[in-house]
Amino acid sequence: MPLPDLNVYRHDKRSRALITLSGEIDLATAPLVSASLRECLYGGIRTIDVDLTAVTFCDVSGLNAFLHAAAQATRRGGTLRLHHPPLALRRILTPSDTALLLSGIPASHRESTPAPSWPPGAP
Repeated sequence: MPLPDLNVYRHDKRSRALITLSGEIDLATAPLVSASLRECLYGGIRTIDVDLTAVTFCDVSGLNAFLHAAAQATRRGGTLRLHHPPLALRRILTPSDTALLLSGIPASHRESTPAPSWPPGAP
């Protein structure tokens, strides 16, 4: 069985996590994304930043994983924010305006959202 074309890197700092994804998010790899986000939520992480700079493709199965995790994070008093979503994901997010829910920033600033710095406060 071939390995999924997605790499997941996680860095925690107290109640925050930075998850950096690299590759493609589709029906085959979305469960890996869901599992990574679920581990954060059940591990006491309140703020999850997802860096999508190196993601080359994300379909609706990836969007569903993010929306489900965002809803769970909100119920637990936390947040999930996407940074640098690929064009395919931005096209899905824009019509439904779910980007505001996931990124926490106004629509007018979404294109230029900088990736989060880790550790927080680092240049």
